Amino acid sequence: MMSATGPRTMSDIRHLVSSGRMSVHQITAILVCVGLNMLDGFDVLVMSFTAPGVSADWKLSGSQVGMLISAGLVGMALGSLFLAPRADRYGRRAIVMVSVLIVSVGMLLSAVAQNSWQLAALRALTGVGIGGILASATVLVNEYSSSKWRNTASYLYTSGYSIGGTLGGFIAAGLIAKSGWRAAFEFGGIVSFTMLPISFWCLPESLDFLITRQPTGALSKLNRLLTGMHRPTVEALPANETSQGAPARASLRQLLSPELVRSTLLIWTAFFFMMGGYYFVFGWTPKLLASNGLTAQQGITSGVLLSLGGIFGTVIFAFVARVLEPRWLITFCLLVTCALMGIFASTSHDVSVGLLVGVGLGGMSTTAMAGFYALTPALYGPHLRTTGMGWGIGIGRIGAILAPMATGLLVDRGWHAAELYWLFAVTFMIAALALVAMVPLPRPNLVPHEIGHSES
Repeated sequence: MMSATGPRTMSDIRHLVSSGRMSVHQITAILVCVGLNMLDGFDVLVMSFTAPGVSADWKLSGSQVGMLISAGLVGMALGSLFLAPRADRYGRRAIVMVSVLIVSVGMLLSAVAQNSWQLAALRALTGVGIGGILASATVLVNEYSSSKWRNTASYLYTSGYSIGGTLGGFIAAGLIAKSGWRAAFEFGGIVSFTMLPISFWCLPESLDFLITRQPTGALSKLNRLLTGMHRPTVEALPANETSQGAPARASLRQLLSPELVRSTLLIWTAFFFMMGGYYFVFGWTPKLLASNGLTAQQGITSGVLLSLGGIFGTVIFAFVARVLEPRWLITFCLLVTCALMGIFASTSHDVSVGLLVGVGLGGMSTTAMAGFYALTPALYGPHLRTTGMGWGIGIGRIGAILAPMATGLLVDRGWHAAELYWLFAVTFMIAALALVAMVPLPRPNLVPHEIGHSES
């Protein structure tokens, strides 16, 4: 064990983690977060996998299916707004485990829902847990990544969503074919419960929480974490720096200050339209293709291939992002997604071509989504990054909620799959134009090394 040193500032301790090689302890923490995101990937997409079966059993209209898809997204927004902030008081690790428990219960109860309103309420409950997981796990990935690998870790973390959707989709397809749509929710609940002991034993507490909140036993917990990462330990916790001239608490007014208002409004616009298009693609594709002449099994396969494309896209671009400015990388992905939406609309009747295009569509749209999480913090100073990120995601979630509901209404009015894909192709184009209109970042490279932390 490394010898203890004198008291350090918060920035010194953060620098200890950000510098040097990634330890096994750090890599394990990130892999657990990837696993949690895999869980989220399946839990979010399970409604799109089961939509054809649910719709057939309960004779649902398009607007009712849209309500079921959006219900989980509403829950995610509520979880992000009301559950995730409790992590600053009780610890991110604790909130993650509470959130996983909520997801597990919500998934299992969804398997016994008796009508669409019960299922919608349970999907919202499940979404609350997912929202709590996402906010805390994203922060933990940033905290336990070194400066050199932070962008790459962020993309790899996002790939967990697609991995979960892909693996879960393959399993769900078999379960649904054999036992009906309820089996998919049962599977999701069981897998969710398995993440509880994994999170308990392998997920560390947030370093920032231990340093700033300083709960009982914080010093010993901090030193155990530092030792596990092969970093020098400390003799005492640093004084809280908020009383030493740190910036005032971040606020919406600061995000809309004269020097930031243009970037803020443009990133909100991009988030809104990108997430609206993204959740249309992933939420409605299996149902639309099944209604367009494909079998329910082929529709589920299309959803799996979208997620499979997301895996390849985010993993490849995780390493490309180390040398390219995220804004242009995201813009490229959005424009290609727009083009692929048009091709997908034109080939939706051709199973082989449509599914192949779907892989590229999933890859590009998911990569663009991941890029927003890397780009947004770079637009703001250290004391504003969490607030800026939170508002960006919140505005995006509005688009994510409205898009599936609007799609259901349009389906009821007689819109066909091809028309809907052409319509939502425009959302990706608008998001790309918003990014192009942004003022270039001061540096042509990456997100600043210390996302959410003070810089030297």
